[in-house]
Amino acid sequence: MQKGPPTPKGFRDIEPALAQKRRQAIDQIVKVLEEFGFEPLETPTVEFADTLKGKYGEEERLIYEFTDRGGRDLALRYDLTVPLARYVANHNPKLPFRRWQQGQVFRGENPQAGRFREFTQLDFDTVGSTDLAEDANIIAAAIKAVKAVGLANIQMKINDRKNFEGVDKKVVIALDKLEKIGPEKVIDELVQTGFAKDKAASLLTTMRNKKPTKDLEAIFVNLEKSGVAKDEYAYDSLLARGLDYYTGAIFELRVPSYGNLSIGSGGRYDNLIGMFSGKDIPAIGFSFGIDRLVEALQ
Repeated sequence: MQKGPPTPKGFRDIEPALAQKRRQAIDQIVKVLEEFGFEPLETPTVEFADTLKGKYGEEERLIYEFTDRGGRDLALRYDLTVPLARYVANHNPKLPFRRWQQGQVFRGENPQAGRFREFTQLDFDTVGSTDLAEDANIIAAAIKAVKAVGLANIQMKINDRKNFEGVDKKVVIALDKLEKIGPEKVIDELVQTGFAKDKAASLLTTMRNKKPTKDLEAIFVNLEKSGVAKDEYAYDSLLARGLDYYTGAIFELRVPSYGNLSIGSGGRYDNLIGMFSGKDIPAIGFSFGIDRLVEALQ
């Protein structure tokens, strides 16, 4: 029976047994990441609101904003990537810069399975390289790290954002739902966006049958060189993530035994890191959701 005041919706206490499991998982992941050459970085939980705003498209409404006693407009960080971009602009580290970071992030969204309004992310990124070997390196590190934690039968779904060039955002969102709702309902959603039913069915078939881009083929070759087994990753021509964010390869780590939910995702985002410095600075990264990852272990 609860005796003290409750926590706000979407926020929680993490009791010792779960905290121990989380720490063990994080320690295993970090060990692998440092073997791959990533080094630690820490950034503030609070940023100026203007630093975060204008970076997340429609999701900007989920940012927790407030004004402090000095009248400054501040915000709790929404992710660890925009703070990374600010850090690179301010400190000008030697490139390529490979960093990992663990921290709490905050989003004012409806809580769901494995997702809260305050949750823990563990990110790792390579900043300053267009080499597709770096894309493969990020994917290989994520797969090795999650295996070190103890998850088996995982699979990294991979696509290229370029597969959706010229395709309306509403159409992409509908296509991305194929695995969840099936082809008939996807076609129904496409009809709602203005397609005739036969044209919607044809579009779905065309998009499902798209071949990997040359960039993806190069990444797959590098994955094989890295020792990643072919059954640990798969091309998915309809995978769509971060339509306002990613510019190249996109990927999502799935665990079939965990309802095929994602425990981490990432991709190439060549237009974000340089936004504060005005320079073209390519980047590729991955983010683990620690809450879902630990749930998948149970």
